[in-house]
Amino acid sequence: MTFVFVGGNLALDLLGTLKWRRTASEECLGSPADAARWAVASGALTSEPGFSTTDLAALLELREAIYRLFRAVMAGDPPTPADLRLVNAAAARPGAALELTPAGATRVGDATAVAAEVARSAAGLLGEIYAGGGPRLRECERPACTRLFVDRSRGGTRAWCGMAECGNRVKAADYRARKAAARRPGSADI
Repeated sequence: MTFVFVGGNLALDLLGTLKWRRTASEECLGSPADAARWAVASGALTSEPGFSTTDLAALLELREAIYRLFRAVMAGDPPTPADLRLVNAAAARPGAALELTPAGATRVGDATAVAAEVARSAAGLLGEIYAGGGPRLRECERPACTRLFVDRSRGGTRAWCGMAECGNRVKAADYRARKAAARRPGSADI
């Protein structure tokens, strides 16, 4: 499984591990081993932690609570107290520890540390947004995609979670539609 990191925030990148939420969703964290690989690929930890099925279930529960909180803030709705409690409880646990070795610094921890890092990342971003003046939060404009991302573009006009998957596909589809329209009888020459 290849993971995509286009959210601009660790918590948003975790949300992206459940793709196509409105249609036939695709779970990228289908096993504890997937979650351990994601923890390293995301930079939360330097080496894979041990993940049990219980740890995976807790991480997925946290992911969905965070998703609901971000969707609520995007809709202008108040946060659900149960989701706030879940994120706050995860954020209060010990996170990754920085360990210095002759090879450099590493981030070490277990599955609980991964959840704590994700929860802190979500709390930090949501806190900025709740306080006002925080970064722009967007959902990818590709109809099938449901990834959320922080729009840090200068003009605040970023439309897609990433060019590699969504942006290129939208642009290619637009191009094909324009070419097909130009070939239809009675269409104006472009």
